[in-house]
Amino acid sequence: MRILFIGDIFGKAGIEMLEATLPELKATYQPNLIIANAENAASGRGITQDQYKTMMTMGIHVLTMGNWVWGNKELFAFLEDANIVRPVNYPDAPGKGYQVLNYNNKRILVINALGRTFMNPNLDCPFTRTSQVLDTVEADVVFIDFHAEATSEKIAFAHVFDGRVDVIVGTHTHVQTADNRRLPKGTLYITDVGMTGPLEGVIGVQKEIVIERFTKGYSTYNKTASGPRQLNAVIIDLVQHTMERIQRFMAHD
Repeated sequence: MRILFIGDIFGKAGIEMLEATLPELKATYQPNLIIANAENAASGRGITQDQYKTMMTMGIHVLTMGNWVWGNKELFAFLEDANIVRPVNYPDAPGKGYQVLNYNNKRILVINALGRTFMNPNLDCPFTRTSQVLDTVEADVVFIDFHAEATSEKIAFAHVFDGRVDVIVGTHTHVQTADNRRLPKGTLYITDVGMTGPLEGVIGVQKEIVIERFTKGYSTYNKTASGPRQLNAVIIDLVQHTMERIQRFMAHD
């Protein structure tokens, strides 16, 4: 089984880059399942229904989210029936924190969890909630998108669930890391897949706005950067038994 996971889709530029690149990715790698993180699709804040429909039409099977899941209120109108997995550790939130997909008589469990370090300390513990799901939901393959700020929290999370799940990919920081590997007990892991969207901004935002924020302490609202675009992804092969089973991919204009 082969899974293609696409890193955080940011704004219109990210969706356009996905439209331009995904057909070739599908033809080259022939994935059985395509998952993408879409919490930044609506100019960095959530997702719209039109964007959701566009990505489903492209052939993406399920979308994961993150801390900006509630950034666009339009989501509430279609979330319950959508192939969208919001973070599992939001207590009593609408939608679902995991989804089970069926492929070739196998049950594929997709979980989205949100880190707390440097983020929202009021969330339920991602370690505890993820463990509860694993204890109650039967699946042949388990895939987790851990959306977190701190690399230490991501790596700790990976070691806790090493051997209990098949794949853990990190998202949120928008910069692809070079630590894709097979952990000691067999789980495939990468700290951050990277982002799909503007290449020359600062993690998707116009660089002038972010620079002003760092140098002056204030700035205008975030705006999606223009110019060249990038797509970051990983291709995960669950059949072979080598270090190459999780491969990084990057493309840009």
